[in-house]
Amino acid sequence: MATAPEFHKQAHKQAYRRARAYGAGKYRRARSEPIVSAGGCPVMKQTRIASDQVSRVSAVIVATGVVLVGLKYAQDIAAPLVLAIVVGVIVAPLADRMQRLRIPRGVVALSIIIAFFFAMAALVFVIEPYVTAAIDQLPSIRYEIRKLVFEYRGLIQGIGDMNDEMKAALGADAQATAQRVAELPSLTDAMWLAPAIFAQMLVFLGGLFFFLLTRGSIYRWMSGRLGTGAETHRFLERFYAAESMVSRYFAAVSMVNAGLGLVVGVALITYGLPGAVVWGVAAALLNFVLYLGPAAMAAGLLLAGIVNYDGIATFVPMAIYLACNMTEAQFVTPTMVGKHIQMNPFLLFAALIFWLWLWGPIGGIVAIPVTLIFLRLFDILGDSSSPPAKPAVRAA
Repeated sequence: MATAPEFHKQAHKQAYRRARAYGAGKYRRARSEPIVSAGGCPVMKQTRIASDQVSRVSAVIVATGVVLVGLKYAQDIAAPLVLAIVVGVIVAPLADRMQRLRIPRGVVALSIIIAFFFAMAALVFVIEPYVTAAIDQLPSIRYEIRKLVFEYRGLIQGIGDMNDEMKAALGADAQATAQRVAELPSLTDAMWLAPAIFAQMLVFLGGLFFFLLTRGSIYRWMSGRLGTGAETHRFLERFYAAESMVSRYFAAVSMVNAGLGLVVGVALITYGLPGAVVWGVAAALLNFVLYLGPAAMAAGLLLAGIVNYDGIATFVPMAIYLACNMTEAQFVTPTMVGKHIQMNPFLLFAALIFWLWLWGPIGGIVAIPVTLIFLRLFDILGDSSSPPAKPAVRAA
């Protein structure tokens, strides 16, 4: 038989348990039971849910802003790294084929980097004489531009008087203004820029090497963070599908651009434009930057025509390029690329402008591949032309 102290102790425990159970039940009922409005219609309690959604959206907006600011200020590091990832995704099929020949992953990554370095060196070696000749012609280019402006200045009424008034207002000396020449960057400027360029090259090469070495582990880690359970495997398949799609896109576009550069170069050589080889290479490279690349190419050929020809022949080099570019854009590219990948032109243009604003020329290079990766990763852009890649047969 329990004594009085033990009885009171057990009574206190039972009362405490009942109080806790009552509180938990009341809390559950308060969350689950509807609130009855004045008209008698039940209204579910959504204040907490709406508050959570607003908090999440606000957090996403703030995080996006912080990331954009960070990418903008960390351009010297982030841009070469992203470019290295894009190049790694493009050459991933080649790396897989080399690994199937039982070549170690480290040797594969190092071999690809060495081949990329020698390809860039060979390109620079080929175009260097033409670039040097173009630099030597800069004085004559400036003279032709001033001559053209002087010849067509009379077409605009009052431009001469306005020019004199501006000179009088600014107190400029006409003779000194005519002899002023834009100076090229000096050797000191080049020496100041060399370490930054060299550092970015090291970041790019190091990022490319380690991405090729560990890209399987990177995909698995990111898939585990983006999804849980069955979604992890789905995201992993999307990573490999995006990789395959970007590789096929770049291979097709590279073939098209190489053909465009060859046709433009041969046509300009036939016409007799000096430095036609450089213009052909420039046509192939600039065509990777949508919209802005062809526009810059057309402007450059117009300038070359002004310097080397007179009359209607001035516009022939630009017309040759525009004819080749329009043929490529309207017939060749849709045939080779459009049947695999179809994107909204406005989305392409918006992505290009955004990445150009963010990182300049490097942003223009990575704009389309990065956009394709994100669209395929989140299943916004379907790719029914081929089944998704199987990560099981991929190299880690």
